[in-house]
Amino acid sequence: MAHIYIVEDDVNIREIEAFSLKNSGYTVEEFGSAKEFWSRIYEKVPDLIVLDVMLPDEDGLSIVKKLRQWAESRYVPIIMVTAKTTELDRVKGLDRGADDYLTKPFSVEELLARLRVTQRRIAMMESESSAGAAVFSNGQLRIDYAAGCAYLNEQELHLTPIEYKLLCILSQNVGKVLTHTYITQKIWGHSWENDIASLRVFMATLRKKIETTPESPKYIQTHIGVG
Repeated sequence: MAHIYIVEDDVNIREIEAFSLKNSGYTVEEFGSAKEFWSRIYEKVPDLIVLDVMLPDEDGLSIVKKLRQWAESRYVPIIMVTAKTTELDRVKGLDRGADDYLTKPFSVEELLARLRVTQRRIAMMESESSAGAAVFSNGQLRIDYAAGCAYLNEQELHLTPIEYKLLCILSQNVGKVLTHTYITQKIWGHSWENDIASLRVFMATLRKKIETTPESPKYIQTHIGVG
């Protein structure tokens, strides 16, 4: 079972999360502050992180950004937890590199379901990366599925897990028009199939990283009203 870090300053919420995860077979470590979390993650990188946005000593969005910049934690799944409810807040979290987003209050069942979906998605990414062709190449863009890396002009692209998954889906369907529903289901599952806003955020950030001339895209084309 996965080893999970819970970063949450509210003791009651943290204890409920930890108890539920342990009862479901996960191993858990708890942290009430960013300082405690950072001192531990440099010793051991977990399989997944449940991260509160509002921490007393550092903003959760800042933590996500740093984790995505550090090679050891670049692809560790992160589920953000927050009391903020607006779509903009959720998009900000996903844009920084979070894999999923839970709004307080939430049920234990929902947390466990999101964990299972995230784990299945990561497993699917690893399976698809090891199947079929080992490398995809198109012009100056190259994807090494086995290594889980992408390159542009022989320079490694620093992609978030969702951006990398999105790039893999597109590269494995070259020449096809993929609907918004198809892409969101492949990345997040059926519960997110109508979340076009989040998909647009990731598509925009991915384009910035692989398109040298955004006004005349080479790799990703939009078919308005379709996908």
